[in-house]
Amino acid sequence: MKLQNVEQARFNMIEQQIRPWNLADEAVLNLMSSVKREDFVPSTYKAMAFADIEIPLTHGQNMLVPRVQARLLQDAAVLATDKVLEIGTGSGFMTAMLARQAQRVISLEINPEIAALARANLQQAGVHNFEVRQADGAKGAAAEAPFDVILLGGSVTEVPQVLLDQLKIGGRLVAIVGTEPIMFATVITRTDEAQFKSETKWETVAPALLNFPQATSFTF
Repeated sequence: MKLQNVEQARFNMIEQQIRPWNLADEAVLNLMSSVKREDFVPSTYKAMAFADIEIPLTHGQNMLVPRVQARLLQDAAVLATDKVLEIGTGSGFMTAMLARQAQRVISLEINPEIAALARANLQQAGVHNFEVRQADGAKGAAAEAPFDVILLGGSVTEVPQVLLDQLKIGGRLVAIVGTEPIMFATVITRTDEAQFKSETKWETVAPALLNFPQATSFTF
């Protein structure tokens, strides 16, 4: 794809997919414009880098749809002083955007091959304030806690308490919670040592993160 066509496709992605989807945060729109999504897409799928679809990675994993990534980033409201924990690195595209906003990003990827791919992509993109660890994201990174922001790059049926406990007071966890066909982007804020406030934001569907527990209770 020629450079001119790439930039037109990027512009179309932002103006036709992302901005109309209740995304008004100019900082996020600028990140979607400046971080080169095509550099984080497997070579087989380069032509679809800006399409409104999930892009396959290896081992059954996928890159989330661009507008979903942008909306999660908007909900996270990352500050320049924030320490961020990302669960599910994938190709590293979200990691790169988080790193542009935060002081430091620790990203956990359960698959070693995908973790290595993400590291290479991020280094190639000139990102420095990140660490990609091959680890089970469902357990978080307690030794590095507390975090200002925890962002989950896929869906879970419920958010484990072990992750909530790794938030700072005033910190927020952003996740897509539920089971198909009904899932909601959810922001959980830690209000004090033992209290959390949960806000349901918008409806979507995303692939499940591996190794997370299934819901333990149902409300009728």
